Amino acid sequence: MEKLRFSVSIEAPVNVVWSAMLGDETYRQWAGVFQEGSHFQGTWEKGSTIRFLGPREDGGFEGLVGTVVENKSHEYISIRYHGQVANGIDHVTSDVARQISGTEENYTFTESDGVTTVDVEMDSADEYAAMFNEGWPRALGKLKELSEARR
Repeated sequence: MEKLRFSVSIEAPVNVVWSAMLGDETYRQWAGVFQEGSHFQGTWEKGSTIRFLGPREDGGFEGLVGTVVENKSHEYISIRYHGQVANGIDHVTSDVARQISGTEENYTFTESDGVTTVDVEMDSADEYAAMFNEGWPRALGKLKELSEARR
């Protein structure tokens, strides 16, 4: 397991960046950099279950399921994963689920003089690190583009 870190500075107030990162429509746009059609089900409220899904070739969706363990508005979001979604069902005992159980993904937002820095820190299985190392900088670039267009 690796701890990966990514960061971007965005010329927009933190409330604009926060909304662009977590809003349904804009989430689909920046997360679509990883896989077109990516989206979430659930809410970002502390304690809530949230599913991050992408399309499968057969028209269904698969992805990860987790819990929002912290949400400090405009400052910090933390998600702890506990399973995978396959064929529309949450699985917490499969090999993949056991591999990701307890991993975290954290977003920190810091604003200074109208520039918001977003720091992403996440746990990744070694076999997915290259994908995330390529995808996160592009996704954060898209978030920057979306946020700066809304300021």
